[in-house]
Amino acid sequence: MHGVGVSLKIAVIDTGVNANHLHICASMRGVVFDSNDDEPSFEDVLGHGTAVTAAIQEKAPQADYYILKLFGNTLRATGSRLLRAIDWTIEHGMDVVNLSLGSTNWDHRPAMEALVARANAAGVLLVAARCSGNMLVLPGVLDGVIGVDVDWNLPRDQYRISEENGAVVFYASGFPRPLPGVPVSKNLSGISFAVANVAGFVARACEELQERSIDQIIRVLKSKTRQSVS
Repeated sequence: MHGVGVSLKIAVIDTGVNANHLHICASMRGVVFDSNDDEPSFEDVLGHGTAVTAAIQEKAPQADYYILKLFGNTLRATGSRLLRAIDWTIEHGMDVVNLSLGSTNWDHRPAMEALVARANAAGVLLVAARCSGNMLVLPGVLDGVIGVDVDWNLPRDQYRISEENGAVVFYASGFPRPLPGVPVSKNLSGISFAVANVAGFVARACEELQERSIDQIIRVLKSKTRQSVS
């Protein structure tokens, strides 16, 4: 039996990564996806991308991880930069793409829909936040994306699936892995980590499939309903 995540390529679009963090355990490669990055650095100065990556690696420790640093000193980036990052993941044949944040600029919807269609055709599984606060965001709200929201009552090793207005929505815990000596209330939390937890479950479901479409992944995850980290 293969280890969880073996042969998978998982892209994390976030704030970079701290490779020396105690929760970072898998193979990682920094990615230059933007020609405007004259001196790219993949070091995570905020800690957000590191926690997101660690949450996925908890469930898929043997995958190869590709780190796309979208954000620098703040969790803000242009829509065009986000589009370029997603485009890179499709061009380079990622299996799972974790996008814990999204765009509230609906002018980008046509371009996002075109990227999602390309991803679906290529078998690239996009896992993204459906909302930021009370606002729906792109691309997580679009058909063809595994859209995620938070359920604070779920532990990290479980998820649930709901159908809302004809769309399949995944719910997961908003907490990443706990840090030794740090109270849970003081750790990072929120929609970003619900997305990361679901990305880990998606990676596990990929182990059971040779051909991976979003419909097949949803079918596998619906058949399980619950997952365990161990």
